[in-house]
Amino acid sequence: MKFLHMADLHLGKRVNEFLMIDEQKHILNQIFEIAVNNKIDAVIIAGDIYDKTIPNNDAVILLDDFLTRLTLENIAVIIISGNHDSSERLNFGSRLMEKNDVYINGIFDGKLKKVVLNDEYGDINIYTLPFVKPAQVSAFYPDAEIKTYDNAVKYIIDNTYINTDERNILVAHQFVTSGTESPEHSESESISVGGIDNVDVSAFEKFDYVALGHLHKNQKIGRDTIRYSGSPLKYSFSEVNHKKSVTIVSMLEKGNVIYENILLSPVNDLREIKGPIAKLIDNEVLKNTNTNDYIHAILTDEEPIYDAIGQLREVYPNLMKIDFERIKNKDNENTTSLSMHVNKKNDLELFQEFYAIQNDKEMSDEQIKFISKLLSD
Repeated sequence: MKFLHMADLHLGKRVNEFLMIDEQKHILNQIFEIAVNNKIDAVIIAGDIYDKTIPNNDAVILLDDFLTRLTLENIAVIIISGNHDSSERLNFGSRLMEKNDVYINGIFDGKLKKVVLNDEYGDINIYTLPFVKPAQVSAFYPDAEIKTYDNAVKYIIDNTYINTDERNILVAHQFVTSGTESPEHSESESISVGGIDNVDVSAFEKFDYVALGHLHKNQKIGRDTIRYSGSPLKYSFSEVNHKKSVTIVSMLEKGNVIYENILLSPVNDLREIKGPIAKLIDNEVLKNTNTNDYIHAILTDEEPIYDAIGQLREVYPNLMKIDFERIKNKDNENTTSLSMHVNKKNDLELFQEFYAIQNDKEMSDEQIKFISKLLSD
């Protein structure tokens, strides 16, 4: 049996105030074609279906269309809620959808729910665990001492009968670590400082494959068959080097699991460009690039630039962010973003910082007095 493992759709998401719904529609169309062309039996979506607990209309319509198309192709769908989802909203109509082989587990009710599919090798048990916090789990097990994410998830699994002679899959949305090994994560994810929300990979020993969501890079954790599929699109500039994909998992006889990552191609990529502005907008440089990509521009010009944002936006309409890096000051780590620490400085300090960025030198005492007088008038 073949499964397509995906997660972290974040439908309706804005990145730097740019709405990504058209990009998401394109990528879901691509995933649908991959599922059909590879004769996928079931699609697993491991949480963070929506970006907000109250998704916008376009996001809801897009998910409805995607699920409908899959069911018309007789492809089963297994979905859990993530930390970005509203469990109750995602769970609405779930019992009705089961009649069309769409299995949604949005609300943790104290136990692992199980979906059983079968092929020529027998049953495949797919256990679904929505995103949980320790307090949610301890409410169902008041006599147990559950204070961490790790013992919360382990307690749920330990209190579930799992026949290890059969093939078992777990779908979960948690931050999973392997001893001292921590997976790579990005700025667009909600991870607690210090890893207090981690679950150790040892919790999943009974499962032949673990389909994880939560982290946006496709990666294994512990063993090859415990995997994050990653998000299908880049949602922060910390992800510029990611190769986005979905994972196809072939479950053969017990103990024989094969996986393959299928790369995805967005309409417009999220990428960084760096150099003097004249080079970045030069026609020769632009010939082999998609100027509609979502851009973070890092300008290295030493001299002041008139209307840098305006000049760049004429060429890159989807410019999201602009930073200035002064090579002369690089030894002093004076790479500067105009958005840094604005809330912590007064108007005079901000003006002094801006002047230093533009002129590569500090204001004189006389200039400071003049600007101070202007700001106080």
